Amino acid sequence: MDAAKYVLNYLVFPGFLFSAIVGLLTTWVDRKVTARVQWRVGPPWYQPFADTVKLMGKEVVVPADARRTGFLLMPVVGLAGATLASTILWMVNLYPGASFVGDTIVVIYVMTIPAISMILGGSASGNPLGVLGASREMKLLFAYELPLVLAVLTTVYKAGSFSFQDIVAYQDANGIMLGSVSGVLAFIVMIFCAQAKATMLPFDIPEAETELAGGSHIEYSGAPLALVRLTMAMMLFVLPIFIITLFWGGIAFAGWRILTSILKYVAIIVIMVLIKNTNPRVRIDQAVRFFWGPMFVLSVVAMILAVLGY
Repeated sequence: MDAAKYVLNYLVFPGFLFSAIVGLLTTWVDRKVTARVQWRVGPPWYQPFADTVKLMGKEVVVPADARRTGFLLMPVVGLAGATLASTILWMVNLYPGASFVGDTIVVIYVMTIPAISMILGGSASGNPLGVLGASREMKLLFAYELPLVLAVLTTVYKAGSFSFQDIVAYQDANGIMLGSVSGVLAFIVMIFCAQAKATMLPFDIPEAETELAGGSHIEYSGAPLALVRLTMAMMLFVLPIFIITLFWGGIAFAGWRILTSILKYVAIIVIMVLIKNTNPRVRIDQAVRFFWGPMFVLSVVAMILAVLGY
C-alpha cells in the first residue's frame, strides 16, 4: 500500500504531472515577460504545452556517430532527477513528517542529475558543438556548486540540522532566514546559483543558441528533445521552491498561507526573469571567475556571520 502511495506521489502529485504542469506554466510566464520587455505580444498560455505535444509526435533522429544508448537514455535520467527533487521538496513542505535526516544533502545532489545527464548526453551525441556544450555545462557545474553548498550550509548551521523539517521549524520559531544579514547574503548567492543551474541568461553558456545552436542538446529531436525541455521547465519550478524552503519559511497550503506561498514563488520567478532580461550572456571563464570569486567570498562571509549569530 505504501509502495503504491509513493509511486502515485512520484508520478502524479506532487511529482511528475504536477511539477510538469506548473513548470510549463512558469516557462510561459518567463516567455511572456521576456516578450513584453522586448515590446512583443508573446505566446498564449498553452504554447509550452502545445510545443511539448508537438515534439512528442515528431520523428526521433539519432546521429550516425552518436552512442545510441547513452544519447537516448540521458533525457529520461534528467527528467527522473528533476521529478525526484520536486517530489521530495513538496512532500517535506506539505507533510513535514515526511522529512528525513540529511534530505537537504539528498536534494542538492539529486538536483545535479539533470546537468550531469546533459553532460553525458551531449558527449554521446557525436557532434563537436554538443561536446563543447557538455564541456561548458561541466565547468559551470563545478563553478556554482561550491558557493551553492556554502549558502545552504548557512541555513543548516543556524537551524542546527540537515533536515528540511527542522529548517522550516526554526524559521517558524525564530523568523525567516531572510530576516538576518547572513540569510540575505546566502539568499543572493542562491539566486545566482539557481540562475546558472537553470541555464538562464547570463549563464546559458552550455546552450548558447547563437554560438552553439543548442550546445549539449543540439542533436536531440522529437520526444527526447521534449523531455530535455520538460526537465528544464521543471527545474525552473523546483529551484524557487528549494530557495523558499531554505530561506523564506517554506510553502504551505492552509488558510492565508496559500496566498503568501504563491507570492513567494512569483517573487523568486520575477527576480530570475529580470536578471535574465537585463544581462548579456557571459563567457564560461567569466562565469567561473564570478562563482569562484565574488559568490564564493559572499557565501563564506554569510557562513562566518551565521556562526557569529548575525
